[in-house]
Amino acid sequence: MASYYPIFLKIEQKPCVVIGGGKVAERKIEALLKRGAKVKVISPEVTERIASWAEEGRITLEKRPYQRGDLEGAFLVIAATNNPRVQEEVFAEAEERQIFCNVVDKPEFCSFIVPSVVERGRLQIAISTSGASPALARRLREQLEEVFGPEYAEYLELLALWRQEILSRDLSEKERRQIFEQLVLAPVPLWLKRGEREHVKALAKTFDLPFPDGENI
Repeated sequence: MASYYPIFLKIEQKPCVVIGGGKVAERKIEALLKRGAKVKVISPEVTERIASWAEEGRITLEKRPYQRGDLEGAFLVIAATNNPRVQEEVFAEAEERQIFCNVVDKPEFCSFIVPSVVERGRLQIAISTSGASPALARRLREQLEEVFGPEYAEYLELLALWRQEILSRDLSEKERRQIFEQLVLAPVPLWLKRGEREHVKALAKTFDLPFPDGENI
């Protein structure tokens, strides 16, 4: 069984190649664009949505089959194709060039796997079963989505704002750590979920921290 090293990868402005133009490729492209990647798509046929992204200049599209050499300069590649020969060739070229590679649903042709993810603004919780059961990973994600609701997006923005303020003060490391611990121990997410913003504001006032006006930060 393969053992994976968990990591969050910064791909903003990194050249990423997607081989394939179907619905699966579309989802992969969308995820890459969301993280600011520079995406090139290679496929003879593509979905309407992929075509529209190309027309809008959001991606580079080459409507042709994959050929050796297409991965030159790439930081990461995703092969979303059902063609076994292409899958093997893409992985072989990626390995040769030492490029991160994921061949969808083919763990034997992957140098990384894509986890199931819970996203709440800055909060990202990645779940992986090391390829043993994607269905279980999805189920765990659904359960965590119930625990970590939309309020965590605002909560993380508040914590980021407060952290910046605290770090700017002339405090010892011990004093900073004590404040950070008190802030994260307070039930801020619950208060936000219930709309009890006065409690959050009072907490901020206790430490002389900013609290943005309005419903959202």
